[in-house]
Amino acid sequence: MKKILCSVLVFASLTGAFAQKIASVTTKVKAPFGTVTVTSPDFKKAKKFVITDFGAVPGDKQKNSQAIAQAIAKANEQGGGIVVVPKGEWLTGKVHLKSNVNLQLDKDAVLLFSEDPNDYLPAVHSTWEGMECYNYSPLVYAYKCENVAITGEGELKAKMEVWKEWFSRPKPHMESIKKLYTDAFNYVPVEQRQMVNDTAHLRPQFIQFNRCENVLMQGVKVTNSPFWTIHPYLCKNVVLRDLKVYAHGHNNDGVDPEMSQNVLIENCVFDQGDDAIAIKSGRNPEGWRLKTPSKNIVMRNCTVKNGHQLVAIGSELSGGIENVFIDNCQVLDGAKLFHLLFIKTNERMGGYVKNIYMSNVKSGKIDLGILGIETDVLYQWKNLVPTVIKKLTPIESVYLENVTATDVKFVSRILGQKELPVKNISLKNVNATTIAEKKDIHENVVNFTSK
Repeated sequence: MKKILCSVLVFASLTGAFAQKIASVTTKVKAPFGTVTVTSPDFKKAKKFVITDFGAVPGDKQKNSQAIAQAIAKANEQGGGIVVVPKGEWLTGKVHLKSNVNLQLDKDAVLLFSEDPNDYLPAVHSTWEGMECYNYSPLVYAYKCENVAITGEGELKAKMEVWKEWFSRPKPHMESIKKLYTDAFNYVPVEQRQMVNDTAHLRPQFIQFNRCENVLMQGVKVTNSPFWTIHPYLCKNVVLRDLKVYAHGHNNDGVDPEMSQNVLIENCVFDQGDDAIAIKSGRNPEGWRLKTPSKNIVMRNCTVKNGHQLVAIGSELSGGIENVFIDNCQVLDGAKLFHLLFIKTNERMGGYVKNIYMSNVKSGKIDLGILGIETDVLYQWKNLVPTVIKKLTPIESVYLENVTATDVKFVSRILGQKELPVKNISLKNVNATTIAEKKDIHENVVNFTSK
């Protein structure tokens, strides 16, 4: 009898804890390649956990870090909830999210992240430029979570004093990433790829959702970043909506969906020191090992104030990239941009690129051109490590329609490889007011049409 009663009490306790089951919302987007369906969490009826109730005090990094962690744990334990950061500036270290938790920043709330690298230890399972490793924790990190969100009208801001010193890439840093590259090629277990030391200085991402499902970011402002700003990695169902992203440091892409699927980026404003959106799928053996393409990605109704490209694809694309739709976006006059769409790879990447669509995009002056496709982009890797395995990247089925710019050097520059030409590229009503050099610059391209 006691055993039965105990079991009933345990069951009641568990069912009570999970009574707040988080609801979900489904968004469907019609794209040229089919309908993209994205599921995101709905926290409208969830209980709130205010960080001041857990001991948060403005200006006290230690108390705030502990209070946020305790509030997240409590919300998770009770089956879900909203962790509220109220008005004010709250200095903190790392924030690790859990399933069924929404981190909500109220209006005039600033979550200010410490510049001390020690605040982002111990090392966690993360990545560096398409290779998995154990590195400093991203400032905001969610690992293997479901129904996770960051919402509100407030701001997440990174202090940059130390990270700026790490922007340079001296020889010890290059030797460290060379070792990581070699470990990845030798399929060394990720747990053994420990990259926190005095020489690597691999800067962490600001916000990384790692192996998560049903992710939502909505409304917040994100300012500064040590490295990539928002990084959905091996995720399914990601909605990034109404964000204002500003980061002008080294490698400060706005959003880097990597090996992620069913991603919707809409109504966002990007002001970046690098690409606004950079779609990736792992570097070399990592993409081959994980075999997870990035696909079904929609970017619509977004504005770019600055950035290297509106959308970049690659160069880390060894897992493949397909079904991308960019629609109704604008690049403001005065933005410093290289391309609107830039597809980049090299002889080491393998993978593939197909079914890429861009439509209804307007831009002012572009430093280079509207469409760029290059197959020999190696950056610092050119002389750092030799080609171990040669795998070319098939690139096909890229469609641009109703895309305009003012001043460009070219409309399209496509530099394919003789062994594997780029094929099936269509430009319809793609124009520039002034073309400084040549409209189309092509090498090794099959079935290119322009109307």
